[in-house]
Amino acid sequence: MGDILIIGAGECGVRAAFALREAGHEGGITLIGAEPHLPYERPPLSKTAPTAPKVIAEEARYAEAEIALVRGSRVASIDRAERRVRLSDGSALPYDKLLLATGARARRFPGMEAALTLRSLDDARSILDALGPGLKLAIIGGGFIGLELAATARKLGAEVTVVEAAERLMARIVPAEIAEAVAGRHRTEDVELILGTGVAEVRENSITLADGRVIEADMVVAGVGAEPETRLAAEAGLEIANGIVVDGRLATSDPHIFAAGDCCSFPLNSARVRLESWRCAQDQGAHAARAMLGCEDAYARVPWFWSDQYDLTLQVAGLPDPSLGHVRRDLGDGAFILFQQDDTGRLVFASGVGSGNAVAKDIRLAEMIIEKGIRPDPAQLKDPAVNLKTVLKGVPA
Repeated sequence: MGDILIIGAGECGVRAAFALREAGHEGGITLIGAEPHLPYERPPLSKTAPTAPKVIAEEARYAEAEIALVRGSRVASIDRAERRVRLSDGSALPYDKLLLATGARARRFPGMEAALTLRSLDDARSILDALGPGLKLAIIGGGFIGLELAATARKLGAEVTVVEAAERLMARIVPAEIAEAVAGRHRTEDVELILGTGVAEVRENSITLADGRVIEADMVVAGVGAEPETRLAAEAGLEIANGIVVDGRLATSDPHIFAAGDCCSFPLNSARVRLESWRCAQDQGAHAARAMLGCEDAYARVPWFWSDQYDLTLQVAGLPDPSLGHVRRDLGDGAFILFQQDDTGRLVFASGVGSGNAVAKDIRLAEMIIEKGIRPDPAQLKDPAVNLKTVLKGVPA
């Protein structure tokens, strides 16, 4: 096989590049990143101040693996007929296979243009390095990013207000009981939570709410999700539907082009989903590498998410279904896990919250149970005295 190009030098693109070498690819590998920085981890950006990048791999490793890392360069277009990409400086690079790992960009709804966003290392430096005692920070969005930033800001002494249009925090990804536990912790830390209220207008130093109230602030940050980076794919004529459309192998409609990570929508459990997740980016990067080398397996890893806020760790395995009830497992010291089973009894979702690593072991086991398609006895899930390892001995569906 000839040269492989990867557009996007984030977690997904970097993992794919190294996975290609690990799988024995001997042709050229070029990894193209728009940022000038050495590729870095994004999750710590909302959790660590002062901002210090955590690189994915030291520069020498790219050279050792014979991966050509091109930094600070944007791809202008993809020529599918000629199988080459054109860079913004006018140069062009040929490819035999192309991986789009272009990620996502921070979303701003109309009226939020004046708000800052937290997506890149430069964003983090502008926001977190300015935080300190007395600074008034207003955050729009009560999801993971907004709440992690709120926790970090409070540790630094800033006054924090979080505005969330939904009636509760993290409504898309965790059940109400876990959202309330996290909300309670933020209130204990004197974060003002304004829930169930939309935003009418954002200015550099204020937010006007839909009910007319005005929140004054020294800094306003929008954390209202992300939009997939699909421009290159769309202009190249690839199908777009909430991301770059791929099949189970992560291949697009063009057999020479694959897409993975935050930028793609893919089939999972009879649905089409797009995930913004560090784990998914890693897993799909490795899967896309194998697929580009001929592997026919479909991507089927269980989605997994986590968030650190103060001393709390929140972990999620699977995707929630609002129509299903929960089985609660109390682990002591306020830590607990909620499990969902589908109509056939299969475990399909688990989410937990607690201090430190209180829920990590059981969530990992739950992830494995979901992956194996096991139908556990709800009593076993509920009882903290039952080691979930014993559930893994159940018979797969």
